[in-house]
Amino acid sequence: MLTPDFVVIDVETACSRVSSICQVGIVGFRDGREIFEYETLVDPRDEFNVFNTRIHGITEQDVTGKPCFGDIHGIVDGHLSGRTTVAHSYFDKGALAAACRIHDRPPIETVWLDSVRVAQRAWPDLASHRLGGLAQYLGIAHQHHDALSDARAAGWVIVKAIDHTGIALDEWLKPPRKPGPAPRPAPTGPLSGERIAILGEPRDGRLANAIAALGGRIVSAVGNTTTMLVITGRAPFSYSVRNSGAYRRAEQYRRLGGTIRVVSEVELDLPAIAASFTAA
Repeated sequence: MLTPDFVVIDVETACSRVSSICQVGIVGFRDGREIFEYETLVDPRDEFNVFNTRIHGITEQDVTGKPCFGDIHGIVDGHLSGRTTVAHSYFDKGALAAACRIHDRPPIETVWLDSVRVAQRAWPDLASHRLGGLAQYLGIAHQHHDALSDARAAGWVIVKAIDHTGIALDEWLKPPRKPGPAPRPAPTGPLSGERIAILGEPRDGRLANAIAALGGRIVSAVGNTTTMLVITGRAPFSYSVRNSGAYRRAEQYRRLGGTIRVVSEVELDLPAIAASFTAA
């Protein structure tokens, strides 16, 4: 089997005790595609709460004769140990740790990556980063609260976040850098008087510095005094961008009679603006 770049795990539980795992789903990803999957129902050796069953549909009868977590620990450990493991929130990490303790199995040594935090960084303007909403927003096929489907969906969130931001997997494992203050605008320039928000790059990034060098003032959010929203990325007017908070606010101000322009970085064409200003 090919070695995955990362694996994704999701578990369902039988009751309020996080150790009561009743289903496990694992999907491996390499080069932006799925390369293996593993799923099994699990006898939690615990009670089933009606609330949990209403969520995932798994009953005590469904797990009769199924392995307990202690029986599948070696399989799960074989998929996760020594690799980057993605989970949508750290609930699954805690559930695995608790199940290992209850079933007297060694802890699974892996590097964890929370796909919720990845999604929050990749699409900060979304109102919610729950898995079901993300799957709908990103066009991912998904059956919520099925462990295998949840694992697959969380994996595709990572793949799409890497593609959307250009941030490699290893970089997602590092703490996010807090953006510094916006650069001061040059005293004169072709963009003097413009108040410009940027969607897709930090306020102290490459594009912000280039705009400031031409006299534009960088603002941290779209407001009623913003004159331009510049969108970076390879798909500047994609579905995800058009549904971002910054884009929607800009469109709202335009509908109310505001003069804010919404342009891609390519349409803005800073080199041409700089050249025409120099020539003048």
